[in-house]
Amino acid sequence: MKKLKKILKYLVPYYGNIILNFILNLFQIIFSVFSLLMIIPFLRVLFGQEEIVTVKPDLTFSGNAFNEWINYYLGHVIETYGKKEALLVVSGFVVLMILLKNILFYFSKFVMVPVRNGVIRDMRNTIYKKILELQFSYFTEERKGDIISKMTNDLKEIEWTIMTSVEMLIRNPLTIIVYLVTLIFMSPQLTVFVLILIPVSGAIIGTIGRSLKKTSRKAQDQMGTLLSKIEETLSGLRIIKAFTAENFVFKSFFNFNEAYNNTMNRVYRKNYLASPMSEFLGVLMITGIMYYGGSLVLRNQGTLSPEAFIGYIAVFSQIINPAKAFSTAVYNVQKGAASIDRINIILEAKNTIIEKENAKSVNSFEKEIEFSDVSFAYENTNVLKNINLKVKKGQTIALVGQSGSGKSTLADLIPRFYEVSDGEIKIDGINIKDLKINELRDIMGNVNQEPILFNDTIRNNIAFGSENVSDEKIIEAAKIANAHDFILQTEAGYETGIGDRGTKLSGGQRQRLSIARAVLKNPPIMILDEATSSLDTESERAVQDALDKLMQNRTSVVIAHRLSTIRNADLICVLHKGEIIERGTHDELINLKGNYKKLYDLQIF
Repeated sequence: MKKLKKILKYLVPYYGNIILNFILNLFQIIFSVFSLLMIIPFLRVLFGQEEIVTVKPDLTFSGNAFNEWINYYLGHVIETYGKKEALLVVSGFVVLMILLKNILFYFSKFVMVPVRNGVIRDMRNTIYKKILELQFSYFTEERKGDIISKMTNDLKEIEWTIMTSVEMLIRNPLTIIVYLVTLIFMSPQLTVFVLILIPVSGAIIGTIGRSLKKTSRKAQDQMGTLLSKIEETLSGLRIIKAFTAENFVFKSFFNFNEAYNNTMNRVYRKNYLASPMSEFLGVLMITGIMYYGGSLVLRNQGTLSPEAFIGYIAVFSQIINPAKAFSTAVYNVQKGAASIDRINIILEAKNTIIEKENAKSVNSFEKEIEFSDVSFAYENTNVLKNINLKVKKGQTIALVGQSGSGKSTLADLIPRFYEVSDGEIKIDGINIKDLKINELRDIMGNVNQEPILFNDTIRNNIAFGSENVSDEKIIEAAKIANAHDFILQTEAGYETGIGDRGTKLSGGQRQRLSIARAVLKNPPIMILDEATSSLDTESERAVQDALDKLMQNRTSVVIAHRLSTIRNADLICVLHKGEIIERGTHDELINLKGNYKKLYDLQIF
């Protein structure tokens, strides 16, 4: 229930619609009750048992007062027009009440439409915003397919289970309460018997509902795994085919899909049990009431006349459908609660990179970046140890070393993609933890080894993250990145769509677009994860020339895989097992004849 409350808080902005829905439902139920109570005078007129009341009764809130009012006005109609006309009046009144009831029913649904869609929209926005805020380390632990499943399948489950049940959870209890109050006025003795039966039925339904929640949670987890499998297959299709592993991956997928199928069979079987069980329990209650109430009428005990007893049964029968719908809503809420649990995993995830309340602004870079005894550990594994390094403004610093030595992690600490475990990183003498995060990242640009582009036009990829950028600036950035010529050769120039992750372009073209994006941002600090390591010689030459232009008059931190590209770096740091073991210029490190020279000789060889 506590987890459900976290979702229901999204209903707060729509309280006006909910209150209006409550009022419309209340009047709808009242009209329905009046139409049913008219059965009693109808039967009295039909069987000639009407009681003519000549004195206008006092207006009081009681069952007898209602009967006296009906008898008074109905007696007036009978004396004036006759019994046939009295039946017509009663019938017309019933039709009017039913018409008003259905009009109100429509409008009660009408006002809930913005609530249902709005809550799901707000939840989707909240989850997406949370994903954007979470640190990188969160996504190394979570499967992308499972996150996508939570934002799609689980939200859809909430929409079709909980949000469709919200109105039922408002209307049906209200309906049951109003009808029960009416039944109490009609016969308190018989209604006590009813109140004993209802909780028993509710307990039976609740037991199965809790079982349904557990099974639904398992089904949602399995769907997340399935989506992860599909996402991995689409990403690794080339390798799957190259290793002729189609049968291998299909067998794995088949097993997961079969397990999901079996779980969903259990979910639907339990879900389908709600309707027949609630109907059987309803019939059981009506049968009990008929026997017990009939006994009271036959023994002339209580206040019910035969025609009033029939009216009582008619009123009680109207509780069956709301109770049935309410039990279905309870089932749906239990089923949707499993999706709430999964979504709350994202919403309750702790963001470890937090901006201080009084963080300082940073709009420029003037002096140096300083690493002071910086260490970083991930899941109790030391990645970096006691890093001390100064990067002066305008310098190009290269990080080299074997895979897993900590080069990328060291660079990722500067824009606070990860948080240092010990020590501190300063920019112009200020700890980066004391700076505003967005402003810190605004003074930095990134070009990654694997270019990250979006399924959009060339223009929008270059201008990514910037608003109201002129075409002239975009073209200028493309020219600096050696991208303008190939862009003009595409079918629609700068308005050409590049496909998912830029698959319509070659590797060199994608990299030059990412460089153009960094050029347009024009940051004083550049972080470059060797952007030419996976390119052919011709593409590498074009990209390297673009990188040289990009790095001019900027402070650059370069993660180098091809040592030939960093011969002119101001400082080269050699990392090994998370520590800087050598540092110096290219010539100095060659003369040192240490690890750097070994790496260099291997590449030359």
